[in-house]
Amino acid sequence: TSTDAWTGAALGGAVIGQYAQYQQNIGGIETMFGDSAGKMEKYASEAYKTAGLSANEYMSQATSFSAALLQGLGGDTDKAAEVANRAMTDMSDNANKFGSNISSIQDAYQGFAKQNFTMLDNLKLGYGGTASEMARLVNDSGVMGDSFTATAENINSISYDKIIEAIGAVQDEMGITGTTAKEAASTITGSVGMLQGAFSNLLTGLGSADAD
Repeated sequence: TSTDAWTGAALGGAVIGQYAQYQQNIGGIETMFGDSAGKMEKYASEAYKTAGLSANEYMSQATSFSAALLQGLGGDTDKAAEVANRAMTDMSDNANKFGSNISSIQDAYQGFAKQNFTMLDNLKLGYGGTASEMARLVNDSGVMGDSFTATAENINSISYDKIIEAIGAVQDEMGITGTTAKEAASTITGSVGMLQGAFSNLLTGLGSADAD
């Protein structure tokens, strides 16, 4: 029927679009993460349940701040992959815990990569959007050790990976970490979010002859 033909055309278009994005995102991941690209691809394939994101969404966002991450880690792609994955799950956990729009959290993290802390309050962790407040968060997290005290004046000397680690430590302490994965397994809203990510991955897979 004409309806079936329209549905088939719409599905075909969605498959082509998702797979084209996937190829582009894989290219970005391979360029930025080199030998550790496989690890990032694995994280991306699992992101529908760990971060409530499709593989495409995950890779696109991770690539957007990977340059700053690699710079702070001296080009260590394996460590960068681990920290990037922690950042992605932390963002999703934060958005789920507070009912925030994840794009506002992602914008904040992209700002932090550029040493812009004006959107720190987007995370709703009790810290305002200033350099001195980010310094307070770093100090509260303890990730820099007892011998270093962060201030508004030296906050820009702290590498991006440490900023991500500090936010993660604060969210650990507040019981936010793991919210997305838990909700995916136990709540309707979380299950729907997981399903949406998984469906996007399905469309991507349908575009590839050798996809799993």
